[in-house]
Amino acid sequence: MEPNDKQETDPAVDRRESERDSAPDRAEEYVRLLGQHQRRIAMYVMSLVPSWGDAEDIIQETNMVIWREFDRFELGTNFPAWACKVAFHQVLAYRKRRQRDRLQLSTEFMEVVAEEAELMADELEERHHALAGCIDKLQPPHRRIVQLRYSDGSSIEAIADQVGRTVGALYRVLSRIRRTLHECVSRTLSAEARTS
Repeated sequence: MEPNDKQETDPAVDRRESERDSAPDRAEEYVRLLGQHQRRIAMYVMSLVPSWGDAEDIIQETNMVIWREFDRFELGTNFPAWACKVAFHQVLAYRKRRQRDRLQLSTEFMEVVAEEAELMADELEERHHALAGCIDKLQPPHRRIVQLRYSDGSSIEAIADQVGRTVGALYRVLSRIRRTLHECVSRTLSAEARTS
């Protein structure tokens, strides 16, 4: 064959090369989507399973199935809905393994609960975003107190020492902060409901 002659390529080879080239992109997209929606998937599973330990196992199994089946997911469609459907099937598999338990709920009941949990997950996600925005609006000393108490899990006594307040004064400040955050979240969600 002359160097200038056009070579015909095998479509199967082209497809494999294209898939190999796009594999890192798919992996990055998987990590991004799972990281973005992991909390929602976890809340969904926890709403369907009575034991936190079992829920953790199901969440891990769900993540593995999502990874295995990720090539079937169409990018740009609703990832949380797809992932929750995968999680629901993992919950059903868990229930099958636990059939020796005396109390068994029907699959129909579980489907109704799953639908409700998915709707609640949307609402909880909206509340979480609103709360994050409201925390950002707090004065820096109040933001620090919230972080110490709720992110770091510090005791009231330890926080009082760090911020130079008495324990009683700190309880009062936390009470005011919680009330401010509650009112801010309510206002934010009401405003979003009016605009949508």
